[in-house]
Amino acid sequence: MPEDKSRPPQDRPWESGWAPDTTRAPGTRRLWLAGTLALATITACVTAITVMDTESGEPEPRAAEPTTLSSSAPGGLISFATPSKGGTEKPGADRAHPSPTPTGSASTAAPSPEPQKKAPKPPKASPDPSKPPKAPSSDGISIRSVNFPDRYWRVRDGYVRLDQIGSGPEQREDATFKRVTGLSDADCHSFTTADGRYLRHRSFVLVADTDDGSSLFRKDATFCPRVWSPSGTLTLESVNYPGRFLRHRNFQLRLDRYENSHQYRSDSSFQIVSGLD
Repeated sequence: MPEDKSRPPQDRPWESGWAPDTTRAPGTRRLWLAGTLALATITACVTAITVMDTESGEPEPRAAEPTTLSSSAPGGLISFATPSKGGTEKPGADRAHPSPTPTGSASTAAPSPEPQKKAPKPPKASPDPSKPPKAPSSDGISIRSVNFPDRYWRVRDGYVRLDQIGSGPEQREDATFKRVTGLSDADCHSFTTADGRYLRHRSFVLVADTDDGSSLFRKDATFCPRVWSPSGTLTLESVNYPGRFLRHRNFQLRLDRYENSHQYRSDSSFQIVSGLD
């Protein structure tokens, strides 16, 4: 359109001889500007990503793991090996490992097994001057409860119970025993009654029974002393059932598995005194 001609009114665009420029689509200049801006934005993003990838491509430093001592480590220092890129991290790698053993080549330590839960163990016997002698005794003894000091071992109806002893001679005789060398172990004890029977456990219950000469009887009738606190008391452990001790429950003498409790230690603690008969 010539410069000297004014743009005709919008309601009559053709009356003055003016016509729109049809050589290009309307808004082409804006499209070019928008395209140039988009291209510049994409170029900047690609450049930033490339720079970030270049920086992140460097291997991250990892804590070196101690390996075996090598000849290049002076003064007995531990050398550190560079972890391999393709290796996968093993479970428990953050746990402490034992000190490496100096060898010619690196060795891989096998993981330690998980600790297994175990039943509580009874305390070890400590030497005590009041511990009963191991030699056979010809004198009668009686065995008194520690937490029920007015009750003694007594054979009644074939079973050994914790009873209060009266003044009658029969009761006192039933509560008097002889301590002899263990039938199954000379370091332990066996106990006999006035009529020659032995105290043995049967189905984990303490009874008075006649010796049948069998190996099982000798083991059932043998008990090893274990000295616990308080001083002067002892507990008797079964020879053929280690970990089971004589204790009273409802005033019945029986073999029960050791329990780490004050009640158990009180029920299984006894004191040997002079015979009541």
